[in-house]
Amino acid sequence: MLFRLHTACCPACCRLPAHGAGLRDTPCTRCGRRRGVILPAPAGCHTIAQGALLPSLEKLQSFAGVERQASWGSLLEEAAQLGGAQYLEQLAAAAVDLAALADGIAAGGVKLWGLQGEIDRLNRELAALGAVNLAALEELTAARERKTFLDAQSADLTEAMKTLEDAIRRIDLETRELLQQTFAQVNEHFGRMFPSLFGGGSARLVMTGDEILDAGVQVMAQPPGKKNSTIHLLSGGEKALTAIALVFAIFQLNPAPFCLLDEVDAPLDDANTERYCKLVTEMSAGTQFLFISHNKIAMEMAEQLIGVTMQEQGVSRIVAVDMDEALGMAEAA
Repeated sequence: MLFRLHTACCPACCRLPAHGAGLRDTPCTRCGRRRGVILPAPAGCHTIAQGALLPSLEKLQSFAGVERQASWGSLLEEAAQLGGAQYLEQLAAAAVDLAALADGIAAGGVKLWGLQGEIDRLNRELAALGAVNLAALEELTAARERKTFLDAQSADLTEAMKTLEDAIRRIDLETRELLQQTFAQVNEHFGRMFPSLFGGGSARLVMTGDEILDAGVQVMAQPPGKKNSTIHLLSGGEKALTAIALVFAIFQLNPAPFCLLDEVDAPLDDANTERYCKLVTEMSAGTQFLFISHNKIAMEMAEQLIGVTMQEQGVSRIVAVDMDEALGMAEAA
């Protein structure tokens, strides 16, 4: 901006500084004369060259910048000192060995200029954790006790399962061996009794699977003169005799002192009844048989008969007959 001297002034001192605008009755810095009021120059008046004011402005700006930088540096230094004092207090409160910390920083190659960023990151992570649960230690203790209890229960269950699995494997092994022996003995007795009842032929038991615990048993019976592939092709009497042979074969495994037969001879004809009676007579040497029958041929092999009669309507009466005693009385008569 250009200015002019509105009142009389020293001709050699017409250059006024830019910040002198508006000064009244101030002496000149060169000649000491009084200056009048300095106002913006109107159009057509003598002007002051702007280039003459630039060096003074630059000096003032440089001085101001240096002063600001010095003030800012002082503030940063004070902030750094305060921050260092706070960190030292925190390290002292945490009982940190400063020498060991310095050695760790040097050994780890930690960059000092990056520590503030690391501190900020840790502070953000701590803030993200949220509020501190003061009962966390008690809850942790209770959870540990609960876990210990559950671990003990789990160990007991695991041990019990192992014991049961071992027992099952042992039972399966023993069952296989026992069942195989029993099957072989029954098959042997069945193959011996079937020809005794039929007067010939052959019969056997066959497993229908490889696993003896899951497999079924198929009866293969062929009476004399027949080449049937299944027992379904036999007659009713032949099926009955085959069943009797199988029952007596199983009975031979562990003979009981008593054996009760109920109408076993009902589907048999006279020839098959005689074979049946012969087999029962042979087995009666070690077992006492009680049988119910309406067949006269079966009654003849009995040593004692017990009958039920009804002479009056609705009144039952038991009649017992000793066959040996009756035979003696008959011979004596």
